[in-house]
Amino acid sequence: MNVLHFDSEAAWVHTICAVWRDRLRSKPDLRMCLPSGKTPVAIYAEMARSVRAGLASFRRAQVFALDEFGGVSADDPGSTRQMLKQQLADHVDLPPDAFHCLDPAAPDVSRECADYEAAIADGFDLMLLGIGTNGHLGMNESGSPVDSTTRRVDLHESTIQASARYFTHGNLPRWGLTVGLKNVLDSKEVWVLANGANKAEIVERTVRGEIAVSNPASLLRNHSNCSVFVDASAGRLL
Repeated sequence: MNVLHFDSEAAWVHTICAVWRDRLRSKPDLRMCLPSGKTPVAIYAEMARSVRAGLASFRRAQVFALDEFGGVSADDPGSTRQMLKQQLADHVDLPPDAFHCLDPAAPDVSRECADYEAAIADGFDLMLLGIGTNGHLGMNESGSPVDSTTRRVDLHESTIQASARYFTHGNLPRWGLTVGLKNVLDSKEVWVLANGANKAEIVERTVRGEIAVSNPASLLRNHSNCSVFVDASAGRLL
């Protein structure tokens, strides 16, 4: 696990996007798995500016959503689909059929997960991840099996309450669909993105603590090509 520590959020964003642009130039058909949420907002905005400036292109790339909340309308602004569209997909040259999302409202959720797994096929070239305060990756909560693939999961109470920031209503999701830990660990390259003081403790536990399924993020210490990008606040305990 390679830990990259930045003095400011601006430097954090700048470096992540510079490396991402390089990956897209080196492999224009890059297959990526991306998260939604607050952590990557500034990164996605900078990548959109990069595409407008001709510095990067998603024209041949494939983007897979990391997860999706269950019991939430597909057009809810707090859904993963809508956040990724509004923050990135609608502002870059990604073809519509190259933007893959999970549908928890599908008549057969098991089939939906199996079809998504089939679309993932040989895996991802690059996976970007936020990190939950309990170490969850996507919706892979504490105790998730290391060999788990795309599936339906129940959310921990802390994750449910944390999701409130995305919604303008009180109908918070209690379950969801997520790409599994096996998909994460099989990715050729993984980036963990952490900013803000509230992530400092879990970052320290992930980098220095026990490697165990009780902290899914710690499992990435065994990945051959994982980088953790932390700003000054998130990395203050390292």
